[in-house]
Formats: sequence, structure tokens, C-alpha cells
Amino acid sequence: MENYNFLLVIALILLSTKTFGLLSSHVHMPQVVGALLAGIILGPSCLGWVEETDFLVKASEIGVIMLMFMAGLDTDLSELKKTGLASFIIAVIGVIVPLIGGTAVYFLFFAETMDFQTILHGLFVGVVLTATSVSITVETLREMGKLSGKVGTAIVGAAVIDDILGIIVLSFMSSFSDPAASPAKAGLQILAFFIFLAVVGLVIHYVFQKMEEVVGQKRRIAIYALAFALLLSYAAETFFGVADLTGAYFAGLILCNIANLRQYIGKKVNVASYMMFSPLFFASVGIKTDLSGLTMEYIWFALALLAVAILSKIIGCGLGAKICGFTSRDCLRIGAGMVSRGEVALIVAQKGLSAGLIAATEIPAVVLVVIATTLITPLLLSIVMKDSPAELAAEQKQTA
Repeated sequence: MENYNFLLVIALILLSTKTFGLLSSHVHMPQVVGALLAGIILGPSCLGWVEETDFLVKASEIGVIMLMFMAGLDTDLSELKKTGLASFIIAVIGVIVPLIGGTAVYFLFFAETMDFQTILHGLFVGVVLTATSVSITVETLREMGKLSGKVGTAIVGAAVIDDILGIIVLSFMSSFSDPAASPAKAGLQILAFFIFLAVVGLVIHYVFQKMEEVVGQKRRIAIYALAFALLLSYAAETFFGVADLTGAYFAGLILCNIANLRQYIGKKVNVASYMMFSPLFFASVGIKTDLSGLTMEYIWFALALLAVAILSKIIGCGLGAKICGFTSRDCLRIGAGMVSRGEVALIVAQKGLSAGLIAATEIPAVVLVVIATTLITPLLLSIVMKDSPAELAAEQKQTA
């Protein structure tokens, strides 16, 4: 007799993630925080009603691919070109400093012996901290009327480049989960992937442009686009040893500057993602997070990781902004805007767990850091984005 419990699991997850997501939005927090909390409550940490199954693992993987495909589609290439070199420098230093900081925290707590696996795990914790989720920052800046300014543009541009760099680093790290892997082999695989990506990207971009002229905005276009994202994800993982989410992200990036199709595809894919697969992914992270086993050592580890997560982005991105000629006050603002980790860090951590690059016992600390940085970022921005007397005077002068 077939087991239909998976239907009950889906219903519980969808209802709980939506309920807690709405509660989060009522207190001006992203709904992802509520979805995480829903997974923790349903999982072994609290009620124990839902456990990890093969179905949930595969469904949540589709959720990751859809999220990263949407992230690629949402990338504004014109915005990226506008900020140019400044955003690149801010992003690079904003990746290097958290990478070093996160690795150092891991070594401080868990490096009894400095063998290859320990170094790999430490570096991966650093990789998790390199991620930036700018969605909460964008919403906060929009509410404050600061999104279109120099600081807002720099934050958005740096966040886009930050994500690309983070995905490349993740792909490089994932290749080491194979015992037979070598740095040279990993580097060649990634290089081959990007050559493949360039060729495929040119062809697919041309094909979709022609389809836009012939077919227009039809449902089949969204189906073709999602199929392309799944195929590129499969190719990345199977043929090049690169994370499947990397393929999904670049699938979106290839299609992001076909103006009309971009919006239509995004709208259609977002419905499928929002209705089922994304809630399953975020809930699955919470379900895998067993807070009941959180010892004092891991609590201290989480607190240290949180401190480094905040300071490393403020210092790293702020330093990059200073090099690019921003004022000290604007450097602080840019750093604060890059603090939130959100769903990007969760996706990276989830991928690391699957590849054996991070222990299941360390995931609760990552989840706590994600939730805390998401909560802290709007507060930090509300403090640092207040206009100074000089800025107020300059603004009044311009409007006079």
C-alpha cells in the first residue's frame, strides 16, 4: 500500500511557512525568517512532526534552483555597469575579509588538529559568511528614499558581484568534497564550465530573443526558460563538478537583459516557486536544524560567528568603499547595507551540508547568524543612514 504522508507534510509546511511568514512581515522582517522558524518548530527541535525524507530533499533542491534562477533574472546588468569598478572592489574585499574571519572563528573553536578536512570545514564556514542577501537592505533603503542615491547604487552593485564571487568560491570548494580532487583539476573544471557557459549563453540568448519576436509572451516561454535553468544546473553538477545552483544563477543571468521576457518569465516562475518549492526549501533548512542539541560551545560559536559576520562586512566593504573615494560616513553605510545574509547563506550552507563540507551540528549556528543579521540590518541602516547636519544643509540648498 502506498504511503501518502508526503501530502500531509507538504500541507503542514505550506500552511506553517505562510502563517509565520505573515507574522514576520507584520514586524517588518522578511518572510524568510518566518519560514525558517516554521521549519524549526515542525522539526526535531520542537514538535518533531516532520522529518527529512528523500522527497523533501529533492523538492528543496528544486526550490534552491528556482531561487537562484530568479536571483539571476533579477540582476540589473545596467546597474552593475553603472557602479563598475567601485562595486567590484567593494565586493572583492567584502568577500575576502568574511572568508578569513569565518575561517579563523572555526579554527578557534574546533581545530584540534590541522588536517585537510579541518581546513576545508573552516574555509567553508568562511564561505558561508561571504554571502550577502541584499533584499532586506533594498526594501529598507526604498522606504527611506535612499535606494537611488550613490550609496544605494553601490550597495546593490556590490551585492550582485558579491553573489557571483560567492558562487564561484562555493563551486571551487564543492569540488574538494571528492577525495580525488586537486586544486588544478578543480580550477580547470571551473574554467571549462565558464567557457561552456559563454558559448551556451550566446546561443540561448539569441534563441530567446528570436522567440520573443515570434512567440511573444506565451506560457511556453516560461516553461522553456525553467527547463533551460534545470538543464544548465544538471550540466554544471554532472559534467563540471560545479554546484547546480551556479548553473541556475547563470541561466537567469543569461536571460536577465531581455527586457520583456525577463519580467514575464520571472512572474511565471515566481508563482511556482512561491506556491510550493521555496517554502519547502526554507522549511527543510529549519527541519534539518536540531537546536535541541545546541551545546554551550556551539552557542558561543554562534555568537562569535555573528560578531564576525557583522564586523567583517562593515570593515571589508567599508574599506573597499574608502579605496574608491567614498566618505567615511558613506563607507559605514555601505558596510551596514551588506551585513544581511538571508537566503543566500542558507543556500550555501545547505549545499555544503550535502557535500560534507559542514557538519550538521554547525548548521544551527549558521541559521542563528542568518536570522540575527537579517534582524539587525534594518536597525543598523536606520541609524547610519540618518542625514548629518552638513548633508541636510546641502539637501536644503539644492531644493531652495
